[in-house]
Amino acid sequence: MVSIREVAELAGVSVGTVSKYLNTPHRVAPATSDRVRRAIKDLGYVRNEAARQMRTGRSNTLAFVALELRNPFFGEVAHAVERRAAENGLFLVLASSDGDPVRESQYIDMFVQQRVHGLILASGTTRPEDFELLAARGIPTVLVDAYAPSDRFSSVAVDDALGTRRAVIHLIEQGCRSIAFVGGPESVRQIGERLDGARKAVREHPGVTLEVIATEERIVTAGLHVGEVIAARRPAERPDGIVAANDSVALGLMQSLGNRAGLRVPADIALVGFDDMEFAATTTVPLTTVRRPRDIFGRTAVDLVRDQAEAGVPLPVRTIVIQPELIVRESSLRRGRPGA
Repeated sequence: MVSIREVAELAGVSVGTVSKYLNTPHRVAPATSDRVRRAIKDLGYVRNEAARQMRTGRSNTLAFVALELRNPFFGEVAHAVERRAAENGLFLVLASSDGDPVRESQYIDMFVQQRVHGLILASGTTRPEDFELLAARGIPTVLVDAYAPSDRFSSVAVDDALGTRRAVIHLIEQGCRSIAFVGGPESVRQIGERLDGARKAVREHPGVTLEVIATEERIVTAGLHVGEVIAARRPAERPDGIVAANDSVALGLMQSLGNRAGLRVPADIALVGFDDMEFAATTTVPLTTVRRPRDIFGRTAVDLVRDQAEAGVPLPVRTIVIQPELIVRESSLRRGRPGA
């Protein structure tokens, strides 16, 4: 069996440098990394991962728990996490809670037992007892798209309430007076905060009403169904502006209202989504939406976990809040109004 010492000799570096390359590759100069990588390949060196885990007490696996992986937003965050994890010599394991705290708790128990390198939580449904377990076991944990319930966990998130507040104010500026928020359930932290932002904007503008149309899921078919319900109403009972909980719901609404019901977006109903997914700019009517930076979420979360794991002692908690950006496109712009 090829040893780490043989790899070091062939690469012309110290054993410590090879070890650093294997454990914290981001700390090794690119030219040195290339030499070590070639030596490993030429010699056919295979790392004894079980022995390393016993020695360090932690694996090189990073776990990521999302609210729902079928939501493109979380898929793109996971992609950014995986890229950054690979740069740091870590392997990514994905899980989805689907909004079920019990299911998420089972995943967390499993990851604790496996002594993962770190854990990134992007579900918004983590139970208090699970946070207690992670803190007690010293698992480096970072929250994404959520805020930590205590001062023991770092987090990176967007101000969701501000995002929907800006979206609703934009619709009001376009002449909308009967606005609907489509999405749910409100028990999901992100949805609750977005709804809070919508309510705040409406309270600030007398004469504007807000209807909440709840959905169990945040997928395209949910938007399709709500669009059919709205289209079946009498014209005077329909909202003239809609903020969707995310871009997937907005896409379903656009398809249902426009293709099936013959209503015009934005002339009959102005529409705003949330997330600014890649498809938002290429929908039948380009979608106005609130941008959340998936790449920044992913990279920042991995860096926070890495720093915490390498320190070996508790680091000061960091709460990073990113300001949302309203990306205005055709789906919300009405003739004669600002931006149109």
